[in-house]
Amino acid sequence: MERKEKILEFIKDKEYVPMKLKEMAQVLMVPKEEQEELQVILDELEKEYKIRKNRKNKYILMDEQYIEGVYEANKRGFGFVKITGSDEEIHIAKGYNNNALNGDTVVVKIIDEENVKTKEGKIVKIIKRDIDKIVGTFQNSRNFGFVVPDNDKIGTDIFISKKNFGGAKNNQKVVVKITKYPEKGKNAEGKIIEVIGNIDQAGVDMVCLIKEYNLPYEFPSFVLDEAEQIEDEIDKAEIENRRDLRDKTIFTIDGEDAKDLDDAVYVEKLSNGNYKLGVYIADVSHYVKEGTFLDKEALTRGTSIYMLDRVIPMLPKKLSNGICSLNQGKDRLVLAVEMEIDDTGKVVSSDVFKGVINVTRRMSYTNVTKILENSDEKIVNEYKEYIPNFKLMEELAKILENRRQVNGSLDLDIPESKITLDENGKAIAVGKYELTFANSIIEQFMLTANETIAEKFFWLEAPFVYRVHEVPDMEKITELNRFLYNFGYKIKGSKDNIHPKEFAKVLEEIKGKDEEMVLSTLILRTLKVARYEIENKGHFGISSKYYCHFTSPIRRYPDLFIHRIISKYLENNYNVTEEFKEEYNKIAENAAEQSSEKEKIAKKVERDSIDLKKAEFMQDKIGEVYDGIISSVTNFGIFVELENTVEGLIKFEDLGENEYFIYDDEHKHLIGERTSKIYKIGDKIRIQVLDANKETRKVAFAAYKDEI
Repeated sequence: MERKEKILEFIKDKEYVPMKLKEMAQVLMVPKEEQEELQVILDELEKEYKIRKNRKNKYILMDEQYIEGVYEANKRGFGFVKITGSDEEIHIAKGYNNNALNGDTVVVKIIDEENVKTKEGKIVKIIKRDIDKIVGTFQNSRNFGFVVPDNDKIGTDIFISKKNFGGAKNNQKVVVKITKYPEKGKNAEGKIIEVIGNIDQAGVDMVCLIKEYNLPYEFPSFVLDEAEQIEDEIDKAEIENRRDLRDKTIFTIDGEDAKDLDDAVYVEKLSNGNYKLGVYIADVSHYVKEGTFLDKEALTRGTSIYMLDRVIPMLPKKLSNGICSLNQGKDRLVLAVEMEIDDTGKVVSSDVFKGVINVTRRMSYTNVTKILENSDEKIVNEYKEYIPNFKLMEELAKILENRRQVNGSLDLDIPESKITLDENGKAIAVGKYELTFANSIIEQFMLTANETIAEKFFWLEAPFVYRVHEVPDMEKITELNRFLYNFGYKIKGSKDNIHPKEFAKVLEEIKGKDEEMVLSTLILRTLKVARYEIENKGHFGISSKYYCHFTSPIRRYPDLFIHRIISKYLENNYNVTEEFKEEYNKIAENAAEQSSEKEKIAKKVERDSIDLKKAEFMQDKIGEVYDGIISSVTNFGIFVELENTVEGLIKFEDLGENEYFIYDDEHKHLIGERTSKIYKIGDKIRIQVLDANKETRKVAFAAYKDEI
């Protein structure tokens, strides 16, 4: 691969003149016995549409209209190719995808550059197939069958010959291996390699998601064996090498169901009026050593994935719920940052060190809220001696929160969905997850710790993984302002001067108003996606110059990597070699790239698991009527979000009888040709539930007849 890249760079060089194989071999000083390998590389580059031969059979770069990217299919037949290493997308019209499937790496030829919004192209070559296994529903037709993919972006049913049924019965969920990809109007072909079960069987729906995304549900035996070798108790000799904090009143505050507790906190008021905030994070790097099976598996997974009724953890339970978890009453090793904070919320000094703690009490967000609000006498009495501690935490958190608001941190108050499942995993309730100030206490403390660590190690020029959230594109802000204008709001700024404060002002103005949820979501979509990088580029969303993820090493690999770097600096009294920096910069780059990719998958899985359960919940609500708000307007219908966070699509034909709707792309609204009825984002609308399908994870609405 390295030689291939070098040869491509050679041909790309401005000084390069077209050459034949022998001429190139002479210039590159390739020995005669290696010229056959050079020919293979050149052939591969030709197949990948990166180079071509001119009329004189000399190698030149491929014309600029041929570009490599990843195909993103749409269930309606068209798609986009996301260009490698760029934010640019090329539209692929229906019939121009050359049988590419969603996720395939392809070469696209530009056929229209005049389109103002998006270049048009057609796929001319498939370089690499993304999937070879598909999860779907088996449909038996006697002598043959089909598997209908759960993912409607696949765009093709899979033909199954009778000999390849694999014991599957009609309407069962299965995993099919593709044996032949679609070509010339023919379906893909495959054989069933696993029968998952009936769709209504407990747990099958989540297993289907796990199989669809090819998630590592179980740990390899050699990883578990390595975890079992780790002691359940701390070595006393290790305690002697650390700062002993076991006499401090330290708390964990988490959700009731949390089992992997990786952060604990301590607050005291200093004699000078400042606050001392201690954030103590499980020292996972002490147990997960670099280069071990545990470490390699953690990097492969990148993150823990939360799927409502189950977790696919980054680390085995022996560590995540055991020796690494900051369980009440147990001695635990930590990587600590203690900060002195003044009454404006500014960190005036900090100290990073290795310590040992023993958590005084494990608290839940619910109980801390009850204590702060004095709303439950029994709970207040149970924790009476610690009330001053929680009041002090509340005091400091409010100061930190106020400082963030002044700096322009974005408070995107978009409610998360809270889904209640019964003992069989079936959704029995869907609503908004109510955040309390106890959640905010931990959020403010963790944000402050992450910023402090990032700033400290930025100035040390340490090899590091930062959490990066860049300034949004001006084009997207302009598009957002078109929507905001209808509500009397505007994001002010120029191409070179966009500040988070401008977004924060609008978010503050819409608080409590009918349009708050919809506009907050639109603003979120305007922002770029945060990712991991080795270069510090700041975090726009929290208006911070320095930011990293340091506080969750049990469930995020970047945090674990950062812990290793910090430990190395602490062990060497901050004297590290340039060789160390160079070596670990490469490791950091790989960790950042891998973690960013795995995070994308984790978010998709988590979102799909929520959508699946929302659809399941709505299945017995067909025909019922609800009030909602239009959350999105497209050229094929409108999306409506209900009070309980369920979102559904109303197609044009279900919007009004005998009405033809015109889609206004500039203003993103619909106009009825006969009635002049306008549907736009933020409008209230009454709907009737038409359909809910947990397999496709989709809900369909119709405009209620009184609404039409």
